[in-house]
This record gives sequence, C-alpha cells and structure tokens, in this order.
Amino acid sequence: MKKSKLLSKIFLPILLTIVLFSNINSLHAEEEAVDIWNIEEKKEIEESDNEINSENLQPELNLKIDFGKIDTTNLEVIKDEDVNANINLAGIYDPSDYGLSIDMWSNSNGEDLIKILKRLEKIEFSKDTNELIKISLLTNSYIPSKNISEAEFINFKLNYLLKNNNLDLIKSYLIKNPNSPNNSKLIKYYVESYLSDSDLENACKIFDDVNIIDDDYLIKFKIYCLINRGNREEAQLLFDLVKESNFNDVFFENKFNILMGYSEVSKDEISEKNILEFHLSHRTILDFKYKPTKKTSQIIWKYLSSSNLFENINEIDLENHDEILLIEQAVHEGNYKENDLLELYKRFKFNINQLINVQESYKLLPPSEGRALIYQRLLLSNDTNQILNLSSKLKNSFEEQNLNNAFTIELKNILQKIDKEQVPSNYTSFYMVNLKNEKDLNKKIKINNKVIHQSKLLNYFKEDYELAKIEKDTNDIIKKIKKNKNYFVSIKDLMILESLTSDGVKILKKYENLFEFNQSDIPTDIQLLINNNEVGFVLLRIAEIIGEDELNDLGPETIYFIISTLNQLNIDPLRNNILLKVLPLKV
Repeated sequence: MKKSKLLSKIFLPILLTIVLFSNINSLHAEEEAVDIWNIEEKKEIEESDNEINSENLQPELNLKIDFGKIDTTNLEVIKDEDVNANINLAGIYDPSDYGLSIDMWSNSNGEDLIKILKRLEKIEFSKDTNELIKISLLTNSYIPSKNISEAEFINFKLNYLLKNNNLDLIKSYLIKNPNSPNNSKLIKYYVESYLSDSDLENACKIFDDVNIIDDDYLIKFKIYCLINRGNREEAQLLFDLVKESNFNDVFFENKFNILMGYSEVSKDEISEKNILEFHLSHRTILDFKYKPTKKTSQIIWKYLSSSNLFENINEIDLENHDEILLIEQAVHEGNYKENDLLELYKRFKFNINQLINVQESYKLLPPSEGRALIYQRLLLSNDTNQILNLSSKLKNSFEEQNLNNAFTIELKNILQKIDKEQVPSNYTSFYMVNLKNEKDLNKKIKINNKVIHQSKLLNYFKEDYELAKIEKDTNDIIKKIKKNKNYFVSIKDLMILESLTSDGVKILKKYENLFEFNQSDIPTDIQLLINNNEVGFVLLRIAEIIGEDELNDLGPETIYFIISTLNQLNIDPLRNNILLKVLPLKV
C-alpha cells in the first residue's frame, strides 16, 4: 500500500500537468498548421519535456512508469487529440524517396486490395519482389478509404513485417507509428525473436522506445527486463500496478518472487507455454535440463541452440532414429548446426562392405543412418565423379523427406573444391544450382558505346545529369548506331530510350523512324490501374508478376512492360534501380 500511495503522489501531479497543457494547446490548435512530416520530431520534444517535468516533481525516484493497466473508471482525463487522427498515415519511408505520394492508395478499392494482398502472402518472395512490396506497403501514405478499414489494411503491413523477419525494420515501424493498431503483435514478435537468440539485452531495449503497451504478456516481459537491468524498485512498482488490475498469473508471480529474491530457486516443472516462460524456467530452475520432442515449438528449438542447451553429440543414442530425425529437422529449420549433425553422422559404425557397396547399402538402412553412410563414404572419396554422385544422392535423400536445407553449407564447400571444367555434363545443373556463387552486384558498370543499353547513357540513371547534356549524348550515340547497318535495336535499347524520352529527352526527328516504342504489352488490368492513378496497387501487381523470380531472371518483354508502367506513373527512382540492375554489363 505504501507503494500505491507513493504512486498516487507521482501520478496526480503529472495528470494535472497533462490536463493543463492540453487546455493551453487547444486554445492554439486552430492557429497552428500541422506539418505531417515533423510529427515524430514534435512528439519526441514533448515527451522529453514531460520527462523533465516528472524528474523535477520526484527527483529521488526518476521512474518511467507504464500506466496502461491503471483502472481509470472513476477518473475524468482530458486527452490530447492525436495529430494523426484525421491524417491516417502509416509507414516508414518518405514518399519522395521513391517518386511516390501520400495518396498512392486513395483511388483503390479495398475489396480488390484485400484479394491481391492475400495472394501475395502465399508467395515466397524473391529479393527483388520483397523490396518492391516493402516500398509499397511501408511508404508513408493515406489509408485507402473504400471497402477496407484502417485496421484491415494495417494488418497486411504487420503481416508483411512479420514475414520479412527484419527486426530493425519492425523497430523502425513501431517507433514511427506508436499508435498504429495491433502494435503489440509486432512487439511480441520482436522481443521473442531476440530472446530465442539468447539476446535479452536487445529484446528489452524496445521498451525504451515503445511506451504504449496494453498486453499482459508484454507487461510481464517488461517487468522481467526491469529486474534483469537491476531496476527492482520500478519492477516492483509496475508489478503492484498490474496486481491491482486483477492480474492473475501464478507461474509468473512465482518466478517474479524468485528473481526478486523473495523466495529460493525452485525445481518446478518447465513451462513451454511461450518462450518467456521457458526462459524463466531455464533461469530459475537448478540443474536445468530439457530434451526436445516432436511437440517442441520451433522457437524453443532456436532458444536451445542459441543457449547451448542441446544434449552433447557424443551422448545421443544412435539407435534412437526418431531423435536423430528430430535433429535433422532442426537443422533444416535453422535451429541446429549443420556441422553438429555431420559430426553425429561420423559416430555411426559401418563395415567395409557397406562402405564399398554404398550405392545399394544405404537403401537397406533407416533414412538417417543411410545418410550417415553416404556422408562417410563421401569423406573417403577423391574422384570427382564419385564426389558428385554421392553428394547428389545425399542431397536427394534429404529432399525426399522435405529436409532441403539440412545439407547446404557443407555441400557448397564440397562443390567449391571442384573445378567447373571437370564437372561432367550430367552433373552440371546440380553443380550450378547448389554452388550458388552469388554475383557481386556492386561491380563497376562496363561502358560499351557501341550498344545503346550498355552505353554511357546509363550514367544518367545513377547520377544527376543536365537534360541538355544527356540529350546531346543520346543523339550522338544514335548517330553512330545508325551508321552500323547490321545493328539490331533490342528491347533493352528501347527500355533506355523510352525512359529518356519520358524524362524529357528529345530525339532528333531524323532518328525517330529508327525506333518504335510499344506499350501495348502492358496487361489490360494494369493499364486500367495506371489510368486510375492507383499507384500502390500497380506496384503490388508488378510484385505479383515478379513473384519468386529475380528481375535478372525475367524475360526482356516482361522487364520492358514494367519499365513502361513506371514511366507512365513517373516513378523514376524505382525505374532507375531496375534499369541499373538488368541492363549493364558489370566487371
């Protein structure tokens, strides 16, 4: 009760201060224009001022308290009107960075948006597709108003952020959109992702930046973070607050008492209800031991791996095929080290006949043991043909049990030791697909002025050029090309020339008959969207067409219609990025 009275002394002066400033601000609300791009900056200043006022009132405590769970039934509180209330902006990026505008969704029908967004959620995005969807969904913009609610549309943004699994992006969204619906969904994913990596420090840091928490699970997480940081008084104060709001969680209360030193470390049963309770079990139980099963969630597998809680490789029972299959599944899902699995394979004992006749012997063994036999024989091989044969058999064995990712790192290491020229034709595809030599996209562009789409005109799309200069360069290059009677104007040439003319470059009349720009290949539905200025929807349709492919894997006709589409919409930054990705030679 003493803490409750102390809280009242802190809360009431702050409440009166908020009410006073709210009334003062309302007197000037109609006189001040709102700059929507400086909203966050203004909020940070106001929050800083409030913290200073709070410190002056109670300098000896210096507490940051979350009042989200206080019962305010009998209190009349005057709330500031949210400056974003009538603006409905939600995103991270400035539209001007990508040649977009805040009304990019204004003309779109929500029913159609829901359909395409649901289709996109089922696709495994390529890197290029992912980038396009990220820009379209996370650019600051008005929420569409036709046949879709704000919560529905924002939920698609949240689903994208979760699927994308970029924690820095999630944090940026949470900070820039503090009042966005269902933020607790993102915060939970954020803190659990870091905790599953045994990175409690980064998991807890989000509570320094996000103050609006209306979820019991997250409040428990915050209390634990305060304890872990040594802020016990603040943790106790927040715990008392939630207890007064009919909070009832026996498991957490027991762990809270242990962590606060009110009771001794226990030997309670381990809770797998969620990653927080599993972590608290690990931290508060003496001689913590846990053996995962088929029912163990993936996030707990990940925690076990990052916390080095797995059973020692040398102690795993080789006769327990189900347990080994579980480990293989964990490797496939990225929650167990591939190298540890391969070390486990080395423990199996095989006779000389099995190793010599591996091509048939492995078929007579349980799948995991058969893979161990193939791997051991692979380690003994020196012949290129045999290495490729055994590698492909081992890879196929994993794929037959939907464990495609369980043999990738070591396979790449094996293939890197083989000279491409020594690879037989029947293994070329296997070699190229699994070697996965990633191209260096930052290589310098090689300029070839004998080919339009490889010429110095490319520099225009990556640097700021005066229109007069690029216009002269364009006509000069066309003049040289015209002299070559064998030159064939390719679709890639048309892409670059159409883009230049779209930006205002004028081709001399005497050269106009050399080129025929054709936009008729743009799908009808996309052209209708362009005509209706449904910019955001167009980007989603382009992303859907690219799908699981990378831009460099698409045919020139597809790239051409994408470029033509972006030209019509005047989305130059996106267009330029695509052109520089698909056109030039790089060295």
